[in-house]
Amino acid sequence: MNNRPSASVELDEILNFLKKNIQLKEVYQNILYQSIINQTAEEKGVTIAAEEIQAEADRYRQAKHLQKASDAVAWLADQKITPDDWEAGIRDRLLAKKLADCLFSQEVETFFSQNRLEFDQVLLYQIILADEKLAEELVYEIEEQEISFYQAAHIYDIDERRRHQCGYEGKLYRWNLKPDIAALVFGTPAGKVISPIQIDQGYSIFQVEEFIPAKLTPQRCQEILDKMFQEWLARELTYRLHSQMV
Repeated sequence: MNNRPSASVELDEILNFLKKNIQLKEVYQNILYQSIINQTAEEKGVTIAAEEIQAEADRYRQAKHLQKASDAVAWLADQKITPDDWEAGIRDRLLAKKLADCLFSQEVETFFSQNRLEFDQVLLYQIILADEKLAEELVYEIEEQEISFYQAAHIYDIDERRRHQCGYEGKLYRWNLKPDIAALVFGTPAGKVISPIQIDQGYSIFQVEEFIPAKLTPQRCQEILDKMFQEWLARELTYRLHSQMV
């Protein structure tokens, strides 16, 4: 008797798997999002030409090093999709991008200007200690140059990752920090130690290496555009679901 599992999967099995792994809602939501995109694109006259799909497919093949037609065919077979499925997916992604441009590209600069402070960044270092007295002593020693901030973080921080990184937290936006901490961090000159602040984990000492003023770069334009588009999609979905219930 052959007890090996079948290599094929039925649609009901896929559905049950998504339900059991709490993924069905996300898939359902994405299907509704695509429906909204398709309908709005039609209303706005936004379309995708076959040449655009082909160009995007060529870029993808190059990125995946699928130089030969046989390589692409084998990859598609491995992904369990047909060439038509692949092109349909490319069309959907290009349509979403073009619709986002149509709806919000003229609003990006205004949004950035109105929210410029939120896009300021900082190269931030932090030391967290369990004891307040030790934190105060370290601040004094750092200010008196008896020990550097980085040495203190490497020796005393309660977190192993931060110790290895000498306190480096990374390049952070203002909104990555709690409002009260953000006010202190962005209001203190670079290089100056910020006195211990009590937080949930203990007592925190901060030091800014560099402030990075916000600039409207192409990457940031795309980030803002994506954010505006996703928020619009969520609002549209909420409105349409509510309308159906009324």
